[in-house]
Amino acid sequence: MASVALGAAVRYGRRPRPAPKDSMAPTTHLALINVFIGDIQGGLGPFLGTWLAQMRQWSPSQVGLVTTLVGVGTLLLSGPFGALVDRLGRPRLLIVVSCVAILAGTLLLMPAHSFVPVLAAQFLAAAGGTLLLLAVTALTLGVVGKEAFPRQQGRNQAFNHVGILIAAGLITLGTAHFGPEIAFWVLGAMAAAAIAAAWAMPAGSFNRRRAAGWTEEDETEPARSSYLDVFTNKRLLVLAVALALFQLGNGGMLTLLGQKLVHTADNPTAWTARYVMVAQLVMVPVALAAGSLADRRGRRQLLIAACFVLPIRAALSAFIDDPYWLITAEILDGVASGIIGVAVPVVVADLTWGSGRTQTALGTVNAVQGAGGALSAWYGGLAQGWFGWSGSFLALGAAGLVALALVWWLAATTEDSRSQRRRTRREERRYAARSAEKPA
Repeated sequence: MASVALGAAVRYGRRPRPAPKDSMAPTTHLALINVFIGDIQGGLGPFLGTWLAQMRQWSPSQVGLVTTLVGVGTLLLSGPFGALVDRLGRPRLLIVVSCVAILAGTLLLMPAHSFVPVLAAQFLAAAGGTLLLLAVTALTLGVVGKEAFPRQQGRNQAFNHVGILIAAGLITLGTAHFGPEIAFWVLGAMAAAAIAAAWAMPAGSFNRRRAAGWTEEDETEPARSSYLDVFTNKRLLVLAVALALFQLGNGGMLTLLGQKLVHTADNPTAWTARYVMVAQLVMVPVALAAGSLADRRGRRQLLIAACFVLPIRAALSAFIDDPYWLITAEILDGVASGIIGVAVPVVVADLTWGSGRTQTALGTVNAVQGAGGALSAWYGGLAQGWFGWSGSFLALGAAGLVALALVWWLAATTEDSRSQRRRTRREERRYAARSAEKPA
């Protein structure tokens, strides 16, 4: 039929109409996906406790138990989900599946009243969020390749934070008119938009071999590295421990700060919300800058900067009581978290490139650092009972100092350090000079 139409067009003097093409670049699809998934990765996230307490009259202990059980379960799934992403090689499909799981789990919360249905619904949504993060990383690698991955990961994270800000603004404005249920509708709309953006991306934009670090021209698929090779990689293990310590110091600091404000400031809830918004706003330009600096300055330097900022933030939180001045501490939170969100997937890709196990390793590293974050609130609360408010923040900062020491030691990337690059250039100049002196 196409040849008949083409012949008719030529015969009657009309220029044949070209085949329809996608008007958006693949990176534009990536941007849209990251905007829409920004707020849905954890399901209702911080709004879960508010919803259960306000609409179901749950106690804080019940909310805390559900949150803890869901958190432990999703940590255990992170590594296997990474292996699934590596093996299946269809991240667009997995993004759609993840968004459907998040949407279904969140909507199932609306009629749920008892403990088990709430736990099951929230676990479904959280499992979808865990898979979603790994699938988007794999899709990005398969679209832009490793060389452009740092800069694109910076853009991904920037758009992700923009999506969080948009959703938080819509929920804040809509709650007064529509009640707490607005959080469900905002999340549902963003999940549906993320599904549409992933489905609309041309299938040819993603290259499975490019995502794994294999030569794209070869027809045969190389053997993947064994799981033992990945999990015994010393640099990867040190990176995971350093990130767990970073999250041990970082994860519960805002929660602890909110509790401190109850005793030192008026309207602590409003101040906590402002701090969250400040941190998210800072993360947008920091993520863009980190993606650009990853190649120019090195991934290791970015990790050092993030870990260096954490003890400073802890010291500010420990010794400042004025909520206005504490905004500086949350600006540093945005800096550190913005850097970590960009640097970690890039470093893991560097350490596992060509193994066929990049998302497996990233999922495992995410689980380890997530365990540190899960323990952070308990660790901070325990330190507060022993040492008071100032001592508790300094204890959180101490975990950041140990992480800084590990990252400083860590030669975490495949690129040479600045001194190694200078040494290589000197050796190249000497070799060129010797070659020029030799007779023809």
